Amino acid sequence: MTAKSETLSFTVPKTLRLELGAITETGYYDSVSEFLRDAMRTILSSRKDLRIAIATVLYDKGEISLGKASEIADVDYEEMKNILSRKNIKLKRGPESVEILKKESKYLD
Repeated sequence: MTAKSETLSFTVPKTLRLELGAITETGYYDSVSEFLRDAMRTILSSRKDLRIAIATVLYDKGEISLGKASEIADVDYEEMKNILSRKNIKLKRGPESVEILKKESKYLD
């Protein structure tokens, strides 16, 4: 299954823009997008606290399931339940609406 990509835009200081513009000329990356994806993966792989925080926010908002939260946080299912409990986030039992069920089922295709 291939993840759907979206385009994001953001503002960067001039020096950072110059650095990003030189990325492809270094030969390390074929595009700035490839570099930014790698940079994000590197940051997230080294910051377990950040992965857990992201997973708890997304779970609390109903954007992801408990299983997906444990995957993002890189912890087992039971540990994710404990983390959510410590943060006073109520565990959800199944989809709360048809819309959420449809949203979650698209990941199964």
